[in-house]
Amino acid sequence: MKNILERLEDFPVDTGESKEMKHYGMVIDLKKCLGCQTCTVSCKVFHGLGPGTVRVRVVEEEQGEYPRVERFYLPIRCMHCDEPECLKACPTGATKKRPDGIVTVDQDECMGCRYCAIVCPYQARSFIAVERRYFPENGNTWENERYAEHQVGTMDKCDFCHERIDDGVRRGLEPGKDPDATPMCVISCIGKALYFGDLNDPESKVSRLIRERKGFRLKEEVGTRPSIYYLSRRVRP
Repeated sequence: MKNILERLEDFPVDTGESKEMKHYGMVIDLKKCLGCQTCTVSCKVFHGLGPGTVRVRVVEEEQGEYPRVERFYLPIRCMHCDEPECLKACPTGATKKRPDGIVTVDQDECMGCRYCAIVCPYQARSFIAVERRYFPENGNTWENERYAEHQVGTMDKCDFCHERIDDGVRRGLEPGKDPDATPMCVISCIGKALYFGDLNDPESKVSRLIRERKGFRLKEEVGTRPSIYYLSRRVRP
């Protein structure tokens, strides 16, 4: 079985066609990722996600043979695709794609059929089957408030912390530069491996990294056009 790096291919960079509308996306530098899972934990804490519900996961794999062995880490979350299969499969319209490219789930409209999870090429959704808490009796005010936002019998996934982005933009902040307008996983990353910004702006940090480091996207062949790019650990020709 091929390892993760061998399965990744270098695809043409597509940072969007329209330069007027913002299209938010993320760049993940695999050379900097430490596999510390801080992105996973910070996401769970900020959103009050219970046991069994994960929006960000880090795939780990060893490469090579002893004594030359190295560990490889691949952070995965919803890819906020330009052509999301989950949106096409959703029978109620609960899955929505915003004009800025962010894909969300309206839990008030979600019927929990899990069709979106079946068609997602990245296995990026969780089903909230029952209400579960880490500290059911002694939860703090933050936990109690955030837990109430997650409805049993609905789907959950990464939404790029869109509430932080929207609130920051209203206050004149720039997502990707100002921490209060940037996803929690990005600002909490210990290795500084995550970048966020406007893919439609050729001068944004994310666009320059994709261009200069030849960023690639996962499973490009399925035609979903993800908004998350990866930077290889090795120099790409």
